[in-house]
Amino acid sequence: MMSAQSLRGVVPRLQRVFGSLLPPHQGAARLSPCCVGPELCISSKVSMSTERNQNDGSKRKVSTAKPERTAHRGNTGSSFSLFTAGAARKRAEFTKGQMGDTLGDDAPAVTKVSKTAIPIKPLSVDEWKKLKAEGYNKTRFEVSMMEKLLSTRADVDVAKSLLVFVTMETGTVEYELLLKYLALCVQKQQLSEVLDLYVILNSRFKVLDVGAYSLFISGFSKTDHWRQAVMFLDSIKKMITPSPRNYGDIIISALWHKEVETAWRLFKEMEGKNLKPNEDTLLAFFDCGKSFCDDQYENKMMYILSYLRDNQIYPGEQLMHSIHSWFESIPGNSWEGHVTTILHSGECQVCNTVLESIQLSEEEYNLLRKHVMNDIIQGTDVFKKTTPQELQHFQTFVQNRLPFDVVIDGLNVANITAKGNQSRILLDVVSHLARQNLRLLVLGRKHMLRGTASWNKGHMAVIQKCADCFFTENISEDDPFLLYATMHSGNHCKFLSRDLMRDHKACLSDKNTRRLFFKWQRGHQLVLSRYNPGHKMKFEIIPKYDTIVQTTNNTWHIPYDEEGVERCSYEIPRKWLCLQRHN
Repeated sequence: MMSAQSLRGVVPRLQRVFGSLLPPHQGAARLSPCCVGPELCISSKVSMSTERNQNDGSKRKVSTAKPERTAHRGNTGSSFSLFTAGAARKRAEFTKGQMGDTLGDDAPAVTKVSKTAIPIKPLSVDEWKKLKAEGYNKTRFEVSMMEKLLSTRADVDVAKSLLVFVTMETGTVEYELLLKYLALCVQKQQLSEVLDLYVILNSRFKVLDVGAYSLFISGFSKTDHWRQAVMFLDSIKKMITPSPRNYGDIIISALWHKEVETAWRLFKEMEGKNLKPNEDTLLAFFDCGKSFCDDQYENKMMYILSYLRDNQIYPGEQLMHSIHSWFESIPGNSWEGHVTTILHSGECQVCNTVLESIQLSEEEYNLLRKHVMNDIIQGTDVFKKTTPQELQHFQTFVQNRLPFDVVIDGLNVANITAKGNQSRILLDVVSHLARQNLRLLVLGRKHMLRGTASWNKGHMAVIQKCADCFFTENISEDDPFLLYATMHSGNHCKFLSRDLMRDHKACLSDKNTRRLFFKWQRGHQLVLSRYNPGHKMKFEIIPKYDTIVQTTNNTWHIPYDEEGVERCSYEIPRKWLCLQRHN
């Protein structure tokens, strides 16, 4: 370990490199390991704001979260479906179970072992020299080592001793190495060091990059110098669009320092740039909201809830509890909140409010159909999916037979299970739906008519008697045909497929249309969830309500992500926060 005696000889060299760049009272000791003794330690110049840890003194009440209300008056919407949060994980686990653990329980764990040891305590210059000599990559040893210290969240004093070694070896510390050291200081919340590094970097280099400004925003926003972070944000804007984290760090700091208008201006600026705020940014608005007892702030919070609705954003469990607590703290209003689930009928089990329908309005439906036609059916790559002749033939075919009640993706349905004959599976499903007097359209490919072990000609003949059928070329993609037939049959028509349609949804030109498509999909997609040859088949229940933040005069219903439940982007939460105002 580097001794105090040995370091005293290094300090003049460090001062020549860094001393002129720092205020007189700082000098090189900032870059020296803390283990060298008190005579070289400088007390921190940063006065951290204590506002975040103090009680806000608000007169508002803060109530605890109520237990979940789940009075079972009927079937709830919490059962798993294709779009339910956690469904993808459940399917993956089922598939893994079907395939078996190919590695076995006693398969050896593979661990990447670094060729160079990472110190756990500060080293002397000679010790660093020895470590470098033993290292694999000598030309970038210092940068590589600093990256390892950063990835392992090492003690900052170890990194300081590395800088001392570099200074003794080369007489200077390059920008890249200082930047990685800055990242470590931000990570370890060494805020006084962050302030010192800004002085160094700003003095030595005319221009800093986006990474440096982002790190300084993160560091400065946690100090009483947080307003300077706004200047760093402006510098980033001259180069690129700042990240949600850049905005969020400053917004959070502004709120804790009770600078609401600054925070709100930055939030609106984010919205204008189509940047989605991080959850901790939204959390700060509601956590700090208990300190403000005015209508203007309340209107801002209602705006944020509407923003969640318009952008189909689901808060996490921590944010849900903060929203709950904020509502119950509003003076003069008797809001009460409960965690609950929603019945399949769309009725809230707590307040009996019927939630918004999953069905699109006529205006929404017509808008969506237009965009699906322009962006998906007739998109720029439409003839990669089919040919002009085939598309025209299909459109004529559909127009002469409209409307259908159910459009079936034949291949998708036939592959629902590895058990059984494909044509037999499709025949069973088509026969089941035909017995309900539904007008059916089956989409397939021409190879299904050839008569093979998988595709029995007799089965296919019966299918063609029960339903209208259209068979595309084997190279054609059938999803655009399915969407066209379903949407041109009217808002009542459903389609049967397990395809999530994510690629097609991504083709839509704007986020509002993508939101409408997802809503339409959840209200119109039939999914065969259980099929055993010769036994009863089961379809997933299509919900009657939309899973989105929604409000009435005296209620708010907010779907949220449960902690520990992994939800994919195409899935929706199962749990809700019901907020009810009592007159």
